[in-house]
Amino acid sequence: MFISRRSASQSSAFVFAAEVPSSRKTSFLAAAAVAALMAAVPATRAADMLDPAKPEDALLLNRKMTCSLEDGQTVIHWWRGSMLSRVPGERDRVLFNVQGMNIRQCGSFVDPKRGPGFRSVSREVMLYLDPQTNEVLRRWKNPWTGEEVEVIHVANDPVNMRAPTFAFGADGKPAVFRGSFVKGKAWTSGEAPLWYDNPLAGDYQSYVGNNYHAMEMLNSFTDAKALLNPAVRTLPSVSISWARVSDWIPWMKMGGRTGIIVFNTVGMRVASLEDLSEPLRSELKANYPAYLVPPPLDDSRPNETSWTYIKKVVDSRRAAKGD
Repeated sequence: MFISRRSASQSSAFVFAAEVPSSRKTSFLAAAAVAALMAAVPATRAADMLDPAKPEDALLLNRKMTCSLEDGQTVIHWWRGSMLSRVPGERDRVLFNVQGMNIRQCGSFVDPKRGPGFRSVSREVMLYLDPQTNEVLRRWKNPWTGEEVEVIHVANDPVNMRAPTFAFGADGKPAVFRGSFVKGKAWTSGEAPLWYDNPLAGDYQSYVGNNYHAMEMLNSFTDAKALLNPAVRTLPSVSISWARVSDWIPWMKMGGRTGIIVFNTVGMRVASLEDLSEPLRSELKANYPAYLVPPPLDDSRPNETSWTYIKKVVDSRRAAKGD
């Protein structure tokens, strides 16, 4: 809801609940030369620190913040926080606590003109919890409509970078490290303003509205020495935050009621699934077994979003009922 929020195309930070749809397919290059290039970084640069001013090094810094310099190394980001409502004329309400995780891996690419590159592939789950007990909610009584509705948790698979990012862009511009260094710390920060056709709306959104509109705000923090050291191929510690402002979630069945929701969360990179908090860890093992591993590096499926996922759930249930 991080990446992989930031949209899934942003390479300089994690991805959370990425909502940028894409049908673009990219091919993974399993070239031995690429793997050799990435593996050679510590040996050739062991005495030096990475230089953010160099495009190839900036790419490596962005990759370390996103995943790992090791192809196929599983990296897990975890977050927790709250979801609040904001309706004109009334106090904000904490509707749910949330816990989520994104599991990912990266693969190397090479382009004869653009240089070395990488692409991240991931999938993610976020649970809506009772704000008092932190129990996983299955049903929820909407305080505005009085209707009891089924809670549909976030289960986005995949949440991938739409295309590889390289040391040089298609326009020839060099990669830059999208972050800062202060007092031994490094951080990246970014916003993803989202505006696209809502998959739950009709074919005339440019005439009558109903476009999906949201904003995601993403930040990640780590030790500068570890980030700049080319011998550290996977960062041992990364702190993260993710915030999001959007329209009502479809399963709330709010119709055209005025209001927005705000997510505010913090989290970190964890070493393994066993480091996830409860009830997220148990819920994953019981109900989301596919999410215990990242997608394959050559995954070319279009990205899933909360909206496309809910549409699939609703459509399948309508079909089962013969609606």
